[in-house]
Amino acid sequence: MNLFKSGVFVNQGSFKSFVPSLINRAWTINDMNVLSLLSKADRMLGRLDMFSEYIPNIDLFISMHIAKEATLSSKIEGTQTNIQQAVMPEESVPLDKRDDWAEIQNYISAINQAIPRLESLPLSSRLIREVHSELMKGVRGKNKQPGEFRLSQNWIGGANINDAIFIPPPANMIYDLMSDIEKFIHNSETQLPDLLKIAIIHYQFETIHPFNDGNGRTGRLLITLYLVSKGLLKRPVLYMSDYLEKHRNSYYSSIMKVRTDNDLSQWLSFFLQGIIETAEKGVNTFNKILSLEKDQEAIVRQMGSRSANAMTVIKELYMRPVVDAKKVAKVCDISVASAYNLISELEKRGILTEITGGKRNCFYAMQSYLDLFR
Repeated sequence: MNLFKSGVFVNQGSFKSFVPSLINRAWTINDMNVLSLLSKADRMLGRLDMFSEYIPNIDLFISMHIAKEATLSSKIEGTQTNIQQAVMPEESVPLDKRDDWAEIQNYISAINQAIPRLESLPLSSRLIREVHSELMKGVRGKNKQPGEFRLSQNWIGGANINDAIFIPPPANMIYDLMSDIEKFIHNSETQLPDLLKIAIIHYQFETIHPFNDGNGRTGRLLITLYLVSKGLLKRPVLYMSDYLEKHRNSYYSSIMKVRTDNDLSQWLSFFLQGIIETAEKGVNTFNKILSLEKDQEAIVRQMGSRSANAMTVIKELYMRPVVDAKKVAKVCDISVASAYNLISELEKRGILTEITGGKRNCFYAMQSYLDLFR
């Protein structure tokens, strides 16, 4: 690692772009701090993965983790929708928030489509382009070649390229650099632990910045897709946007120090610490969800003849923790009037909270569940 060279700045006339070194090569990691963090990260990731195997109805929980990830990932990009709005139907979202809401729905759709695709298509440039296309569908950036690598020079930070914070490599190098990432993903001869590989891949992807827009969201999704594709996670239950948003300045500075100072150790340490904290937080959240589920079942058992319908509503809420009377009536196969009575009973028992503040077309949230993801 002491001999690592991240790349070179190449004069392009009025500016210098950064051309990263290829990563599909032999690696020797000899930093003891990195190796210590790697061991801890492996253990915490294993604990998190255990939940996906033994917790009943894991799909119910994954859906909310994806919604949370989508909200936080988009927040890093400047989108301001909160998790409560993210899980509401479009018609109930304020008009000035619908563009933000659509970006989050695209994120959820992208991960839900990409995970099954791994069964028939290896993690590759093609799959990455498919993910990007879904992320950009019908939202800001939709006219910036969704699903296609850029054909022009881009830059990061600054009003124009001359005062940019960082200028990625020229467009004519994108395909070769992305091909190098793809080869590295599937190179089994490097004997480099997968958590270090994805840390390097994420750094390289963000450095290449292969798309005109949406590189950050795509790069963060790439982490989860890699962990699932390599079998480190059986299900997509780890998302790092919470950690990256919380430590945004350190995230950017650690990546930048690789480019300017060849300091890969700091970036690897930052990334592994993120895996540790995110996995630990995930384990704690899963435990709290199970505890909440048990408490709610005890409450519902006291509701007499309404217990069965109340449990049906709660199961629905674990998929999408915001409902209205029409939804309750549909899932329970009861009249809307009966649905309002059931909702009123669930409000009294603290399971539902009215969130729209109106008298008509009201929506109700399982606030105790949403609070676990804030």
